[in-house]
Amino acid sequence: MIPRHYNCTVIAGTAQFTGDLEVGMWASAKWTETFVDIEGDLRPAPPLSTRVKMTWDESNLYIGAYLEEPHLWATLTEHDCVIFQDNDFEIFIDPDGDNHNYFEIEINALNTTWDLHLPKPYRDKGSARNEWEIPGFASRVTLHGTLNDAKDRDRGWTLETSLPWSAFEEYGGVGVPPSPGDIWRINFSRVEWELQIVEAAYRKVPGTPEHNWVWSPMGVVDMHRPERWGTVCFARDTIAAHEPSLQAEHTARDQAMKLYYQQHAYFAEHGSWCEDPAAVNAPLGTVITTSNTGFRASLPWVHPLKGAMTITVSEDSRLTITSSGDQR
Repeated sequence: MIPRHYNCTVIAGTAQFTGDLEVGMWASAKWTETFVDIEGDLRPAPPLSTRVKMTWDESNLYIGAYLEEPHLWATLTEHDCVIFQDNDFEIFIDPDGDNHNYFEIEINALNTTWDLHLPKPYRDKGSARNEWEIPGFASRVTLHGTLNDAKDRDRGWTLETSLPWSAFEEYGGVGVPPSPGDIWRINFSRVEWELQIVEAAYRKVPGTPEHNWVWSPMGVVDMHRPERWGTVCFARDTIAAHEPSLQAEHTARDQAMKLYYQQHAYFAEHGSWCEDPAAVNAPLGTVITTSNTGFRASLPWVHPLKGAMTITVSEDSRLTITSSGDQR
């Protein structure tokens, strides 16, 4: 499953939110593909359309989204509450693509927000830092219909956000603002609940789980697998051809993460990490070192433009990529 890719070009004109993603700052930005189910082809396509646009300048990353919605509904008004208990839109960003120190922002149709910093994924015993905030973050919600009115049928809602590059300076692991050609790992999720009308008001249908619709499919119901997020390339006037190198890197990252899961399965069975690459189906040339607390596996691969490279994965799923002559 190749992650989706987006070319993010510099903003056209002045950064101004208007609620219309076809004009002004958004006019030259392209739409992403329509969102799919989080499990991809394993599940039917969502019945409602969701799409995103992105653009940037020296100060901010701008993200706009349109969510088709016949029943506009939102209840949560407290910042940093668990927004996905409402229908919501979610942004996930891992600037350096190492699966660690990534960021999540959730927004509902009341423009209530929740911003999080995650030092590492939950699967690796990570915990979210709810106290993390984004100074200078701005968002606007435009409703195409009436909120919490079950007597009519709505069209949807538009979301516009600006994320200052400075928000990623401390933990992002990369220089900000990005340079043209830089590639970040980004994904988007839409949580949608089944609703019923009770006494002219919307209520969740009891006992039904939420739907999870995403830009780049995850294959499983878990957004906290950053290695499966999409890729976003920042550009100015021209777009470089990244297809061969992105596919090669995805293959290498996928092999490293397969080894990560095989190591954890081995540990669950034997109580220790495996030192034999063949026993965990690692590619030829893989080097594994272990300790009582974890493992480190280095896998060779060839970048179409940069030549021989090494991708390294550890027990906490952190991925690092170096040239073969720069091993540390």
